Amino acid sequence: LIQPVESGGGLVQPGGSLRLSCSAPGFASMYCDISWYRQAAGKQREGISSIDPEGGTTYSRSVKGRFTISKDTAGDTVYLQMNSLKAEDTAMYYCVGSGRDCEYNTWGQGTQVTVSS
Repeated sequence: LIQPVESGGGLVQPGGSLRLSCSAPGFASMYCDISWYRQAAGKQREGISSIDPEGGTTYSRSVKGRFTISKDTAGDTVYLQMNSLKAEDTAMYYCVGSGRDCEYNTWGQGTQVTVSS
């Protein structure tokens, strides 16, 4: 298994934006679905978005319309563009792969997003 690497988190004011990156070189050639999850303090990990090898996307109700998942053409990195951020978006954000031949089927270290004024 290969651990994906998340980056791009930070402190942002309510209403602001951040773009998270999930580095998973070669994930496209492994036909991985890549998903973003988040875990707020004291809460269970929550799946919020995913992208499949064909570019199909899913979003949870909590982020739909505000977050956009995408991937680069090389099939190495998946992005999560987060707009109109709210205090309740504060969490550690993780990416993970899935699929029969996917080697990224393990959690990364995560990247912290804090939304606060």
